[in-house]
This record gives sequence, structure tokens and C-alpha cells, in this order.
Amino acid sequence: MRLLSLLSCLLVLAVGPAAAENLRYRTDYRVTLGALPIARASFVTEVNQSSYTISGSFKSSAIVNVVTTISAVSNVSGTLHGDRMQTDRYTLVYQKGRKKLTYDVHYQDGNVTQTTIEPQPKRRPETWIEVTQQDLMAVLDPISGLIIPEGEAACPRTLPIYDGESRMDIVLTPKGRESFSVGGVKGEAIVCSMRYVPKSGFRKGRKDIEYLRKVDGMEIWFAKTSTLKVYAPVYARVPTQMGTIYVSAVEFDG
Repeated sequence: MRLLSLLSCLLVLAVGPAAAENLRYRTDYRVTLGALPIARASFVTEVNQSSYTISGSFKSSAIVNVVTTISAVSNVSGTLHGDRMQTDRYTLVYQKGRKKLTYDVHYQDGNVTQTTIEPQPKRRPETWIEVTQQDLMAVLDPISGLIIPEGEAACPRTLPIYDGESRMDIVLTPKGRESFSVGGVKGEAIVCSMRYVPKSGFRKGRKDIEYLRKVDGMEIWFAKTSTLKVYAPVYARVPTQMGTIYVSAVEFDG
């Protein structure tokens, strides 16, 4: 679940909220573990003059399904304020095998007002780091968290993410520029290194959390779309205990 939230931050391709006309935009991503394909992800963004929605889906590949099937469906809705998207609601339905979890988060002015998890998970108070009210102030959802309007630097920046259970910071720092090619689109991408900083909403001593907290080598590439005039991810790399996960746009600027 933690890794899926982190990947959601990397996968989203957002539209420019300054656009006046109605827009609908779809992008697909391939997720691999080394050279092994493990998942596909798709995002559909719809924008009008006053509101937006982003719908995402994540499905494990046939190779992964031999062990267990993993899927997720997420939705974000919100309102437009100038060149900013402000989330009103974020939902995620996550399924691994027969286990299904539903997260529903409501926001107001960038602050979380309500969180519902079904079924309610069982936690041990002595090892669980609770999310405080302060942790829920001025946060981003994990889908629209990487919306970078034209005119702003892709990095450095810190993204305060809340996924319905855990509060984390994604810290981006400049790393240079690289050429990229996706389908028929070629250009130059801004490369940012990433650091995962868990804040609350997780169990103390979890090995995967500690690994992501300490690991080096995470990075994400942003490219500017000519159609929508925003910076969007075209590539990401996340080292894990199982190996390095790569997220690559299959098509860009469609």
C-alpha cells in the first residue's frame, strides 16, 4: 500500500488548470521490476472552467498474477482556483487477492476534514504512529500531488502527501536534464532526485518503510507538455527490497 501510494505520486499526468475550455486527457504507463513487466497504469483527467476530476487504474501483470492479483482504482475531484487545483475528495479502492480496502478522504481548503477506511484496519497502539491533526493540515492527495503549473520549477520542492492512512513527504531536488523519447515525442526532461520521508500513519520498525526512508537512487523526470502547458512525469525510478521499479510513460502529450 505504501509503495502504491508512492507510485501514484509518480504516475499522474495532470492538466493545466488555467485552460478555459473543457479538456479530457488520458495517459498510460508501464511499470517494470528491472526488465520484468509487473503492472500497467492509466489516468484520465477531465477539466472544465471551475472543476476537475482525475480517474486512475492500476493492474498487475499476468506474471505477478501467478502469485497474487493486485489492482487499484482511484478518483480525485476538486475545484480550480486560478492556476491551482484544490482537492475536495480523494478515493482509493485497493485489492490484493481477496483482500479489499476502500479509502475515502474529504478536504477543505487543503486540509483533511474526514477520512474513512473500510474495513477498519486492526492496529496495535504500542507500535502504530498515529496521524495527528497537524499532520492533516495543508496536504496533497497522492494523485494530483505532482501537478506543476507552467512557470514553476519542478524541483526543488517538498510534497506533503496523505493517502488516507499515511502521511509522507516526497522531497524533490534538482539533478540536471536528460533527453527523452516517448512514442513520437522527443524532448528534454528535468531530472529530480527523490527522497521519501515517512511522517505518521505506519507501524514502527516496518522494514519496507525503513528501506525507502534510507535508500538512494530514487528519481523522477518531468517534461513540459505542448498541449496542456504543464510539467508532467515521463519516467521514474524507485529502488525497493525486491529490485528497482521503473515507471515509464507509454505515450506522452497525446
